[in-house]
Amino acid sequence: MNHRMVLAGLAALALGVGLATGVQAQATDPGENLDAQQIPEVSADAEISRHAEGQRDPHRGSVTNLPLPRYVSLKGGEGNARRGPSLSHRIDWVFRHAGMPLRVVAEFGHWRRVEDQDGAGGWVHYSLLSGVRTAIVRKDMLELLAKPDERADVVARAEAGAIVRLHECNPEWCRVSGGGEKGWVPKSTIWGVDADETRE
Repeated sequence: MNHRMVLAGLAALALGVGLATGVQAQATDPGENLDAQQIPEVSADAEISRHAEGQRDPHRGSVTNLPLPRYVSLKGGEGNARRGPSLSHRIDWVFRHAGMPLRVVAEFGHWRRVEDQDGAGGWVHYSLLSGVRTAIVRKDMLELLAKPDERADVVARAEAGAIVRLHECNPEWCRVSGGGEKGWVPKSTIWGVDADETRE
C-alpha cells in the first residue's frame, strides 16, 4: 500500500533560523539605523527583574498571565529575534518559516523571549506570534497512524523537519495534520508540546 506523504504546505524545514545580516536588519527595521553609541547597554534580565516586581506566580507571564513556558508559532514567513526587548537591540537571529513552533520563556511589555527546538532565539514582538499550535517532526519518515496505537494503520508519512498542525494530545500520543492528512504520532517524535501536556 502506498501511503501519502505529508508534504503539501509542509516543506522540509531548514530549521528556519539564520544569522541576520546588516542588510536584513536595515530592511526589516528602521530602528536598526540608530547610532549604537546612543543605545545604553541594558541587560534584558535586569529589565525583566524590574518589571516582575509585582508578579505573583513565576510560572505565569507578568504581562499576559499565561503559563511560562508555553508554545506559540511564527505568524508570518519571517521574524526577527533581538538581543533585548526593544527595537534598539540588535537582531541576533531571523526565523524564516511560517508556522514554526517556538517556546515562550519570558515576557516584557509587547515582547516575548522565544526559543526554537535547538534553544536559539531572542526577543520577538508579540505581533509576529500566533497562538496556533504547531510541531516539528523529529523523526524521518514518521508514520501518522489512524489511532493512538502502534499497531494501527498508517495513513501518511512525514519527513523530518516538516511542520504539522497540533491537535489533541494524551500522555503519550498527539494527533497532527498537514498536507490534507491527519493522524496520531508518538509525542516523543515531535517538538512543540511538553511531555506532560494533554490537549483536547
